Amino acid sequence: MNIPHGMLAQTWLYAAAGIYLLVWVYVLVTTPWRRLLDNTLSHGFLGTCVLLLVLWQLATRQFPGLNYHFLGATLLTLMFRWQLAFVGMNLILLGSLFNGDGHWQTLPINALTMGLVPSLTAYGIYRLVEWKLPNNLFIYIFVNAFFGAAITIAVAVTVSALLLVSAGVYHMSFLLKDYFPFLPLMMFPESFITGMLTTLAVVFYPQWVLTFDDAKYLK
Repeated sequence: MNIPHGMLAQTWLYAAAGIYLLVWVYVLVTTPWRRLLDNTLSHGFLGTCVLLLVLWQLATRQFPGLNYHFLGATLLTLMFRWQLAFVGMNLILLGSLFNGDGHWQTLPINALTMGLVPSLTAYGIYRLVEWKLPNNLFIYIFVNAFFGAAITIAVAVTVSALLLVSAGVYHMSFLLKDYFPFLPLMMFPESFITGMLTTLAVVFYPQWVLTFDDAKYLK
């Protein structure tokens, strides 16, 4: 999913940078930054980002731009909502960049495909579940965290892969034969780890989970 430097033409990178700046303007205006003034929440936010950064280093590199690794966008979104999740994914990408994994020119396009797309997908699933299904603890965990994480990484992987196809890097026939069949192997660990960590956060640190409300889901 992490697109390396040199795979895409400069036109793609410039277009991604423009969209990236517009997204940041919106995020800077709408993000509830005051919440991070709470030391407990800020520690949870930064600690979660560090944990995900460590998990990202376990990536399996099969083909350039089509590597497999735990994403964690659903976890960040359920805990801190999509704006802070986008900020957190950017921090993780910067950490990977300073660790030698990535290039600053590809930061915008990777932030969009690995940060914005999955964060909005996870938040959209959360809002749909909240609207259509009963407010129940098990529905929150199993639908939003377990199944939501699986859907979210599937969407993120598909968007990244189709982007590479559109740029002429890979052919669709290659992806259908050698990449997409392995997508369930990425969805299962993403679902399991996200569900497990979300459950632990709800039980032990509910103040970190901004989309969870005791009065709504437990009463």
